Amino acid sequence: VQLQASGGGLVQTGGSLRLSCTASGFALDEYRLGWFRQAPGKYREGVSCSGFGGRVDDSTYYADSVKGRFTLSIDNVRNMLHLQMNSLKPEDTAVYYCAQCRFEASYGEYEYDQWGQGTLVTVSS
Repeated sequence: VQLQASGGGLVQTGGSLRLSCTASGFALDEYRLGWFRQAPGKYREGVSCSGFGGRVDDSTYYADSVKGRFTLSIDNVRNMLHLQMNSLKPEDTAVYYCAQCRFEASYGEYEYDQWGQGTLVTVSS
């Protein structure tokens, strides 16, 4: 299983970025897929997680902090995920990782497994 994120960079507050992730070694439509981020000195935060079978629909999870600004998409033909990030804020600054994801009902949180190299997003104020 390999997941490689790209597309990060430096952007001003209010700007946009589109992150991409190339996945290999597994069938995308057999997993839930999404993104998490980790800011310096902070624990990782789940950003999004697709529905079952890699579907992006009403069951897609978005963290409250990004809802309405970030959009997940999955291209099963090209084995890629994307995260369109609009109206970026300084608090969005973090390393972003794409990963397989799941919901842990026992404690009500999304967990992320099998991630690769992340991509740094820096939002200047």
